[in-house]
Amino acid sequence: MVMVAEPGPLEDSGRFTRGAGGAEANVARVLARLGVVTAWASRVGDDGFGRYLRSDLVDAGVDTSAVLVDPTRSTGLYVKERGAGTSHPYDLALGESRMAYFRSGSAASALCADDVDWIAGRLAPADLVHVSGITLALSDSARAAVARIDALGATVSFDLNHRPALWNSGVEAARVLGEQVRRSDVVLMGADEAEVVFGTGDPAALRALFPEPRRLVVKNDSAAVTAYDGEDAVVIPAVRVEVVEKIGAGDAFAGGYLAGVLHSVGTATAVRWGHLCAAAALTAHGDGAAVPTVADLTAAADVTDDEWSKLAWVDVAGSVAS
Repeated sequence: MVMVAEPGPLEDSGRFTRGAGGAEANVARVLARLGVVTAWASRVGDDGFGRYLRSDLVDAGVDTSAVLVDPTRSTGLYVKERGAGTSHPYDLALGESRMAYFRSGSAASALCADDVDWIAGRLAPADLVHVSGITLALSDSARAAVARIDALGATVSFDLNHRPALWNSGVEAARVLGEQVRRSDVVLMGADEAEVVFGTGDPAALRALFPEPRRLVVKNDSAAVTAYDGEDAVVIPAVRVEVVEKIGAGDAFAGGYLAGVLHSVGTATAVRWGHLCAAAALTAHGDGAAVPTVADLTAAADVTDDEWSKLAWVDVAGSVAS
C-alpha cells in the first residue's frame, strides 16, 4: 500500500490518498496493458489493504491467483511525501517526492523459498519472471525466495531498485544485489544507483563488472539509456518531457522495455518503448502510469534516429489521446 500525503512537510499533512504501489506490481500493470499475460505473486495481509491491492491489480488485467494471504502479518505500507516548494526546512522542492517505508515484519517480508514452489504450482510456466532489489532487501527468507526462481527455468529479469533505507549497510546491499545481477538474464539499473552500490555508473565499466546477464540496461543522468544485448550496445536518448513526478517512471520504463523484449521488437525499439512508458509516468501523479497501447508505441517508435532525437512526449500524447 502507498499513502500519498498532500504536498508539504509530512508533519503538516492532514490528508492522505490511498494508492497501490510496489515495483514489481507497477511493472505487472504495464505488461498487462501491453498485451503480456501477467501474474503478480507475493504475500499480503488478511486485511483491507491486501484485498485492495489484489483488486487493483485484477482491474489492471493482472492475475493474482498466486498471491498468498498471511493471517498473522500486515500488508506492507509506505508513505509518499510530496514537496510543495515552500521555505519550510523539511519541505521538498515542488515536484520532488520521498518515501517512508514501513515494511519490517510485513507479510511480504515473510516470503520464502517454499512459497515460490507453491506459486509455481498455481501458475502456468512463465517465459519471464521479474523481481526487484526492494524484495531482496526485505529479509533473508525473501532473498531465498528470489534465489529459488532460478529453478523455474524462466528468463529472470532484475531491476536494481536500490533503496538504502531498507538495507542494514552498503556492504550488504552491494553483495546481495551483485549476486542477483550475476544470476539474472536481464538487468536494469540507474547509473546513479549503480554508482552508489557498485562504485561506478559507467555503462562500459558495469558491463565489464557484470558480463553474465545477456541484457544489461543502464539509465544515465542525461536520461539516455545504454542497452547491451551480449556484446552489442545501443544508446537511445529519452524523449523530451515536462516532469510532474519522478516516482514510478523507472518501473514504467522496465515494463515497456520488457514488453518489447517479449514482443521481439529488437533492442533499440524495446528501449524506445521503455522511454515512452516512462514519459507517461513522468507526466502523471501516482505510481501506476496510464501507458500507451502497443499500437501507440509501435507507431511512435517507428521513426528515424534523427526524428526520435527531436521527439517530445507532448507530440506522442496528442496522438494517443486522439
